[in-house]
Amino acid sequence: MPTRITIVSRLFRPETGAAAYRLGALADELVTQGYQVKVLTTVPPKGTQIDDPGLDVRRWPVLRDKGGNVRGYVQYLSYDIPLFFRLLFTKSDVVVVEPPTTTGVVSRVACALKRIPYIHYSADVVSTAAEGIGVNRTIVRVLKILERWVVNGARRIVAVSDGVRQDLLTLGAHADRITVVGVGIDTNRFVFSPQGDREPAKKLVYGGTMSEIHGADVFVRAFGRIAERHPDASLLMIGQGVDVPALKELANEVAPGKVEFRTPQSAEHLSEEFSCASAALASVKPGVGYDFAFATKALAGMSAGAPVIYAGVGPMAALIRDNDLGWAVDWDGNAVAEAMDKALTEQPDTARRERLSRWVDDNHSLRTVAANTVEVIDQQ
Repeated sequence: MPTRITIVSRLFRPETGAAAYRLGALADELVTQGYQVKVLTTVPPKGTQIDDPGLDVRRWPVLRDKGGNVRGYVQYLSYDIPLFFRLLFTKSDVVVVEPPTTTGVVSRVACALKRIPYIHYSADVVSTAAEGIGVNRTIVRVLKILERWVVNGARRIVAVSDGVRQDLLTLGAHADRITVVGVGIDTNRFVFSPQGDREPAKKLVYGGTMSEIHGADVFVRAFGRIAERHPDASLLMIGQGVDVPALKELANEVAPGKVEFRTPQSAEHLSEEFSCASAALASVKPGVGYDFAFATKALAGMSAGAPVIYAGVGPMAALIRDNDLGWAVDWDGNAVAEAMDKALTEQPDTARRERLSRWVDDNHSLRTVAANTVEVIDQQ
């Protein structure tokens, strides 16, 4: 059984995002079970407070775009090129690799030179996503070739959902190497905090990345349609992403002074906002290569006690409908506006918030996901 595990990811706590939370929980679980864990990641944006006691986290300075993201080939390479040498000089029995594909390529080569296995953690299939958002066809073909080479070089592949597993099979991955470990949220950090005698705010909260795959503009447009009907309501957009500048312009057009944008916040801060919000917001825009995606930002909101308005495609929509967790609607301004109107009119009481939080802890805790992943690592 391996004892020394290295986790490779450009995103890790304290940065926000599904990968950061997921891999943080995995690192915690590995340490709990007695593994020696090392994380090779990046220096977070300025002003971010780092607090990871008990973990050996090695951070490397990287290029970030104007929004603070490590997103784009130049930014990826500023992490991947040094990573090659970092891996060569790191003692490890197994390496756990998080996409993008360039990181996978570097990891496969370095692991081959050191003759150690790696596990590919597939939250999505990068080439499918690139195709969905209209990346040049030649680049997509190259990405597919490289991604196929990366996943087929892995000793094992962990997938977050059956949808990702199916996409991996379509890519050419070996079925017997794929294990679905599930999707979850860190329920130790996203926690419902009762507000006491304070009135809940008439506020709708989006917390997470705002990029092409999310289509968060549907929430800004929809809020513009109901803002006059709810003069004391506000829309709070927390996070970063390539769509933020355009969303700010849109907000000034459709609901001036009613939409607030904030940079990424800690899970604890997000929990406070969700705990008194009328609803949390999450979306997956249809037709951009992520139709199978599991929107973890919806789980974060529910774990902190907020019913969710979910717009678009993916397995989250059925979960919300089947378990009365909020409103699941099409990615459509009118449908979202109607759901917002209901959420602002029907403020959730404490009992409902507590039920939502318990449901997430019982069904989609990252503790369970991490334990499932450790089982895969144990088999190496």
